[in-house]
Amino acid sequence: MAMGKYSRVDGKKSSSYGLTITIVVLVSLCLVGGWMFMSPPADSVGYSSTSDTAKDSETRKEEGDGDLKKVDNEAVTEKKESEKSAEGNKLDESFGEKTEAVEERKESDDSNGDEAKEKEKTQLEESTEENKPEDGNGNEERSEESVSETEESTEKSDGKDVFPAGDQAEITKETRAGDGAWSTQLVESQKEKKSQESSSLSKDQSSSSFGWKTCNVTAGPDYIPCLDNWQAIKKLQSTMHYEHRERHCPEESPRCLVSLPDGYKRSIKWPSSREKIWYKNVPHTKLAEIKGHQNWVKMSGEHLTFPGGGTQFKNGALHYIDFIQQSHPPIAWGNRTRVILDVGCGVASFGGYLFERDVLALSFAPKDEHEAQVQFALERGIPAMLNVMGTKRLPFPGSVFDLIHCARCRVPWHIEGGKLLLELNRALRPGGFFVWSATPVYRKNEEDSGIWKAMSELTKAMCWKLVTIKKDKLNQVGAAIYQKPTSNKCYNKRPQNDPPLCKDSDDQNAAWNVPLEACLHKVTEDASKRGAVWPNMWPERLETAPEWLDSKEGVYGKPAPEDFAADQNKWKAVVSESYLNGMGIDWSNVRNVMDMRAVYGGFAAALKDLKLWVMNVVPVDAPDTLPIIYERGLFG
Repeated sequence: MAMGKYSRVDGKKSSSYGLTITIVVLVSLCLVGGWMFMSPPADSVGYSSTSDTAKDSETRKEEGDGDLKKVDNEAVTEKKESEKSAEGNKLDESFGEKTEAVEERKESDDSNGDEAKEKEKTQLEESTEENKPEDGNGNEERSEESVSETEESTEKSDGKDVFPAGDQAEITKETRAGDGAWSTQLVESQKEKKSQESSSLSKDQSSSSFGWKTCNVTAGPDYIPCLDNWQAIKKLQSTMHYEHRERHCPEESPRCLVSLPDGYKRSIKWPSSREKIWYKNVPHTKLAEIKGHQNWVKMSGEHLTFPGGGTQFKNGALHYIDFIQQSHPPIAWGNRTRVILDVGCGVASFGGYLFERDVLALSFAPKDEHEAQVQFALERGIPAMLNVMGTKRLPFPGSVFDLIHCARCRVPWHIEGGKLLLELNRALRPGGFFVWSATPVYRKNEEDSGIWKAMSELTKAMCWKLVTIKKDKLNQVGAAIYQKPTSNKCYNKRPQNDPPLCKDSDDQNAAWNVPLEACLHKVTEDASKRGAVWPNMWPERLETAPEWLDSKEGVYGKPAPEDFAADQNKWKAVVSESYLNGMGIDWSNVRNVMDMRAVYGGFAAALKDLKLWVMNVVPVDAPDTLPIIYERGLFG
């Protein structure tokens, strides 16, 4: 051991090492005993000033800081903020312990008077921050000198603890983090994490259950954000083309709940719901007042009843459905014809009774003065959606519907170059049928005759073939049935290119917010491409991969036919083993289903034996697999 190692006790050099060590030990023991005697029993686990300082010196030694006098409070703070290692944590704990020692000393020295107490607090704070001894009373000076001695001996010892019991005291102190005036980084971090988690939880709750508010709108239970956006509707320059019935979604999605109607009850089960629904679920009577004589809908106590009639089929939808097939047998409901579009659905009785013929009809109508006709349809358990023949394409791919039906749907097909009828031509499958049951077909007054003449010229220019005109004697109505061509021969032989053919760059499958154009899409004649060949008959088409998939890569990376088969087998297994038996769902109460990520429609196909229907949804940023879904005899 080198000379002078313990040479700084009172600022003078000692001539005897033994004497120095003896003085240090005696003074330290006296101080420890004094503080233990003066401290309250409840604080017996606290530190003395000396042991606290010793602990600080140990911590600073581990950090490699040999000179405590050069460390100021800002450095400590900077180290706490920048370091994320174990050493930084120890420094924070030591700082917290040191502060607690300050508080203990303050309590024990209350008898010395306010002035001495203030001096002591100032001295200890400065000692904590700068480790510089200050002059006070005699005991204070001796204490600070002892602190300096202890720091020096700790710095230059061979790793031996001056106070072996200090480690145990430190462990005890850590288990009581937060008891003193200063909290530790551990406690602060935990509090911050809990605060953030609590804030995140409250945000989640506000968007899921606890924070939701009822939408404060005049539409009440009928509120539809994209159709009741009156701020956008008022800014429209024109409403001549039903722009006010189209979608105008708010810039920010409303974060509120649409209220239930007063007295709402669980929907009546299918098929009883086809004939009656709870009035309070859809509390609208205007249609019953206007269309009651046509057997659309009637009030009956607490129910709204649907006799199955319509404007063109007062004596029931089933008779009308059979009349159409008898008028042109190749329609073949539920075999050749599986997926159809019903324009201007009314209360959707036509689509509701087509289930009896194994046909899936998607009805659409605008939200207009007829109130909730689509809502009536959905409450009855019949597929329907809100839409309008306006300025934009219908939200369907091209060439997907086997048949399109319009029974006095109030759409002016013949005007503006036939733009709206050309949109139906885009959605209709080559070889598919258009059934038009309207007064111009069977009435001969001036207005109807003029419309019929214009429609005849337009359909001829579009190369649609008028296959038959028939009159239903029971209902005293008639229907004209047209067929879309399966080749481009007629288009090429037209004396005038009117309506014009669409540009080759025009994608007929693009349908999301695409403006309407008055043009004809060419028919696909390449047998390896979709649309050139009619799908398999129903129900074979449901589980058979279309031939035109051979040249494509599937969504999951395999060749498309393998992808298709794998998806189908997966959903069969999942539905039979989980959805039907393992999820506690009473499927007899389920009628209207939506698949929010349909891909190939495997989920809907696996549910085909249940008395329900599925609206398949393909997100706009996902692979466009909707044509495959329609090819299978499903829709979306």
